[in-house]
Order: sequence, then C-alpha cells, then structure tokens
Amino acid sequence: MIRGLFLGMALFVATASVAATAHHPAAKPAAKAPVVIVIDKMAFGPAPAGLHVGDTVQWANHDIFLHSATATDHSFDLQLKPGATGQIVLTHAGTIGYTCKYHPAMKGQLVVQK
Repeated sequence: MIRGLFLGMALFVATASVAATAHHPAAKPAAKAPVVIVIDKMAFGPAPAGLHVGDTVQWANHDIFLHSATATDHSFDLQLKPGATGQIVLTHAGTIGYTCKYHPAMKGQLVVQK
C-alpha cells in the first residue's frame, strides 16, 4: 500500500512537471529599444555610447529644415523631412562617420562594437 502511494505521488509530480512545462514556454527576450539621435538647430545631437552590431539607431529631425543622415562609408542614407524619423540596424563593427548631405558642416560618428 505504501509502495502504491509513493508510485502514485511520483506519477503525479512527473505529470505536473510536464504540464507546467508544456503550458509555460520560455519568455522571449524583449526587443531592445532604438537609440535616438535628435537633429535640432542645424546639429546632430550626441551619438550614444556602447553601440553594438544589431542595435537600432534612429534619427529624429526636430528641425524645420530637410536633413539627411548619410554614412561616409555609404552604408546608409536617410532622408529626414522636418518632423520625420528614420532608422538603421547596425550591421558591422567600427567607427562610422555620418553627415547631412544638405548641410556638410553637420557631422557625427557611431562607434560600433561586435
């Protein structure tokens, strides 16, 4: 009788573990929010530190003029009307310079790690 009780408890525990696993799959990690570079008063805001391949960078044009975020290595070229945003996903490590092709004095750089 005691043996049957232990066997029944073991079966119950095993079944409960399987049921808990089947109904509660592992949670997916939350997507990382884009880092934002604000364009205002004819200037790019500071580029964020600690960027890695796979991160998303977003430019937000808070200015009244048309701007671009154009990579000097030609890896991206975003046209940004007043009030617009545009974003890229970083695909390679290194230092990536960028400028506004309409206002060449506007410059910035992204330092991207693996």
